[in-house]
Amino acid sequence: MRVILAQPRGFCAGVVRAIDIVEKALEKYGEPVYVRHEIVHNRHVVDDLKSKGAVFVEELHEVPDNAVTVFSAHGVPRSVVETAQSRELPVLDATCPLVSKVHNQGKRYVQHGRTLILIGHAGHPEVEGTMGQVGAPVTLVQSEADVAKLTIATDTPVAYITQTTLSIDDTKGIIAALKAKFTNIVGPETTDICYATQNRQTAVRQLATLADVILVVGAKNSSNSNRLVEIGREVGKPSYLLADGSELKPEWVAGKSVIGLTAGASAPEKLVEDVIAALGRIAPVTVETMDGKKEHIEFRLPAELRNIDRQPAA
Repeated sequence: MRVILAQPRGFCAGVVRAIDIVEKALEKYGEPVYVRHEIVHNRHVVDDLKSKGAVFVEELHEVPDNAVTVFSAHGVPRSVVETAQSRELPVLDATCPLVSKVHNQGKRYVQHGRTLILIGHAGHPEVEGTMGQVGAPVTLVQSEADVAKLTIATDTPVAYITQTTLSIDDTKGIIAALKAKFTNIVGPETTDICYATQNRQTAVRQLATLADVILVVGAKNSSNSNRLVEIGREVGKPSYLLADGSELKPEWVAGKSVIGLTAGASAPEKLVEDVIAALGRIAPVTVETMDGKKEHIEFRLPAELRNIDRQPAA
């Protein structure tokens, strides 16, 4: 089998920053370090950090007094921030800077007197965090049908923001429906869409022109990983989500000569390598990387962690 790797794939800068924050916090403060919600949506990443001394909780009441606490890359509602402040918990905020940018956009729109509409998936931690950060009512829409059902007066000054794990392609139909419905509407530039989401989706579309089947490495609760699978299927290629090589089913690749392989933004490269190894147990493989956009973006760590050097191995 010929395996073609998508470019780019896997970790984005926001995920790298979030993992670094937990690891450096453990180095600086020692274990345990408490993390509210999965730092990113990947069990392997979470289990690795647990083995190093991170403790994952869903709510702050599970965090002991004075314990170092990390907020996940998805962001948290303002109420969580205020609870942490009232308890004087030492907090490190691993919210992706692009998610924070959406929070700030939403706040600005509200300050200008606009009714805010959020395009996103109900129940997603990022959506819950954004809705809880703005400090005003937020209307969530998930589809063009949701837009049609809105009871907001058409001449109301409105603004829209979007979940970062949705690409330009994901949101353009909903945005068009909003612009058709409301006479006074503003929203962010398309350049504000998460670069990693857009790049990975563009790469999958390109990969689909080369491969007979597409495998996406990622967690079942990863929004961006699931969307990569959907895109592969939309363009007519059998596409499957798998957490690692152990979930590869031989029938997915039976009779296929070219396998397209990519990974969601929270999936580490070692899991891609694990899937390649699993493919190699079915048939001999050759591996090549597709031409694509190379990402060089890095996000700064919180000030209190910037000067920590990795300790050399003993």
